[in-house]
Amino acid sequence: MFRNILVHIPSERPVRPVIDVAVGLAIARRSHLDAIAIGYESMGAAGMIVEGGGAAVAAVIGAEQERARERAAAAIALFEIEAKLAKIAYGTRTLAAVPAEAGHTMGALARLYDMTILLQPDPSKPSYDNEIPQHILFNSGGPILIVPYIQKGPLDAHHVGIAWDGSRLAARALRDAMPFLMGANAVTVIAINEEASEASSDQVVAHLGRRGIAARAQRLTTDHSGVQGAILSIAAESNIGLLVMGGYGHSRLQERILGGVTRKMFDCMTVPVLMSH
Repeated sequence: MFRNILVHIPSERPVRPVIDVAVGLAIARRSHLDAIAIGYESMGAAGMIVEGGGAAVAAVIGAEQERARERAAAAIALFEIEAKLAKIAYGTRTLAAVPAEAGHTMGALARLYDMTILLQPDPSKPSYDNEIPQHILFNSGGPILIVPYIQKGPLDAHHVGIAWDGSRLAARALRDAMPFLMGANAVTVIAINEEASEASSDQVVAHLGRRGIAARAQRLTTDHSGVQGAILSIAAESNIGLLVMGGYGHSRLQERILGGVTRKMFDCMTVPVLMSH
C-alpha cells in the first residue's frame, strides 16, 4: 500500500517536482517518507596532486567530501521545510559519495521501501543525479516512480494508463501499481502492436474487473520507433495522469543498459511513470 516510501532529492538539479509529488503521496496515503540526498565527490583534484604526499591528498579529499556534504544538506533542507509544513512522518539522510558508488548505494537502500520516487533524467543537462534512476530500477527489486522535470504540483492518479505487452515485466508493473489502480477513477490498458496471446489487453481488463477496477483497452498499431510516442499521445488525449510500464534493459558486461522504449520514456516522458523491472 506504499506505506514506506523513499524519495531521492537531487543535489545538482531542481528539487521541486519530486518534493511536491513525494509529500503529496505521503499525505494522501498516510505514508512514512524518507528523503535522501547525495553530494557527489570529484576525485580529479586529488588525483592531480604529485607533491606533498599522503597528507596533501587527504586534505584535498577531505575538503571535497565536505563540499559534497554541504550540497546534499542544502538539497535536503528544502525537502524538510515542505515535510514539516505538511506534518507528515518523515526522515532524512545525506551522503557524500563518488559517482560510481552513489548509484549502488541508492539501489541497496531502496530495497527496504515499497516505492522510490525519482526525478526524470535530463540528457540536455549532464548531472550525476541523472544516473540514479537507472541504478535503482535495476538494483532495488521494487517499483520506481519517475517524476518529469516539467511536473507541476502533486501526482494526479485519477486516470491511470497501463502500457501492456503481455510480458513478465509488464505484469510485475501491473501488480506493483495496484494501490494506484484501486484508487483510480479510470484505467486504460494501452496495447501497441498487440499480437494474440494468453495475456491480452482484454484479459487484463477482465482481471482488473474481478478486483472491482473498471478498465478499458485501447489498441494501436505503429512502427517500433513510434511506440513510446504512441503511448504518450494516448496519455495526452485521454488526460492520463500516471503511466505504468515495465522497465526493460539488458546486460553489457557489468553494466545494465536500458531498452529502447524504456530509454525513450526516460528521456521524453510528459507524465509521471511507475516502472518495475
